[in-house]
Amino acid sequence: MSTVKSPIPFVDFDGLVDGTPERRQEIGDQFYKACREVGFAYIVNHGIPQEKIDGMFDYSKQFFDLPLETKRSILHPADASQHRGYSETGVEQAWKMYHTEEEFRELQRKNAREYYPDCKETYEIGKVGNDDSKFMKNIWLEDRHLAGLRPFSTDFFMNECRPLQMRALHALTLGMPNVSEHAFEEYHSYADNQMRLAHYPSRPWEEFESGEKGRLGAHTDFGTCTFIFQDEVGGLEVEDKRSGEYVDAPPVPGSIIFNIGDFLMRWSNDALISNRHRVKGPVRGPHDGPRPKSRYSVIYFCTPDKDKMIDTLPGTWSHEIPKRYEAISPMEFSKVKFEAINPVRGA
Repeated sequence: MSTVKSPIPFVDFDGLVDGTPERRQEIGDQFYKACREVGFAYIVNHGIPQEKIDGMFDYSKQFFDLPLETKRSILHPADASQHRGYSETGVEQAWKMYHTEEEFRELQRKNAREYYPDCKETYEIGKVGNDDSKFMKNIWLEDRHLAGLRPFSTDFFMNECRPLQMRALHALTLGMPNVSEHAFEEYHSYADNQMRLAHYPSRPWEEFESGEKGRLGAHTDFGTCTFIFQDEVGGLEVEDKRSGEYVDAPPVPGSIIFNIGDFLMRWSNDALISNRHRVKGPVRGPHDGPRPKSRYSVIYFCTPDKDKMIDTLPGTWSHEIPKRYEAISPMEFSKVKFEAINPVRGA
């Protein structure tokens, strides 16, 4: 287990698959406690070989090093809900999900270090099966530009991240009181998930220090859960619900960061926490050069089967604990959520 001090708990998955019933229950209890109290956890002994993770980062760096015109050949669709393809630096802005431009500019004027425009570029893919998922088609780069990206990312998505998703959801149900051990399985049969390669480019220090640029503003994730693979640069921060302050979630070798999404918080009758997080701008040190390092991350977003009606989990409500939500499909939830937090764009 890591010696890194963090308010984000570490959960060791060793024994989750082939351990004793007592060990499996111990893992489930620890994982549920982390997701109930913090909404985040470091997972160690997660089962994904380090060479696969390193390989995915290598391909990510090669992709973002390509000429802009090459990357523009696979642009993200204009429909913001279609999470596929390439988005240029500055196009996606987390603040647009929560504020009008006028509101954001006023917040930025008052505190530029807390409210800042995002500075990142991304490439997103989804489930591969007959070359597309149930709802969104992938947009692939031609092999002549970067041979090997497609098969490697497909393998990483389907054969590494997808099984980890199901192991983690199983661990969670083991720890949840009065919830069936297999409660999540039938609602995640499509693997209609999203993998994002993200690059936060280097910019002059002054742009970060003035608030002109940031990396990624505070937000929550919409789906079931998320797995975050960080490089050594770090910068991820998670909100401490007790103080309202943000705490570091530094990269820890051998670990993957897991967090609960908005849909799972609702599904669990608010027993689990979907917590706000962000990527802070770099802080200049006395020996740093004229620019900070670029940052890379790989994020695997997990979503329930979008067309299924999903009701609040049995076992999470009772006569003493009211049922807070009615059944909804993930597709409708995403639409309602998007329009509620940004009525200008949702109109």
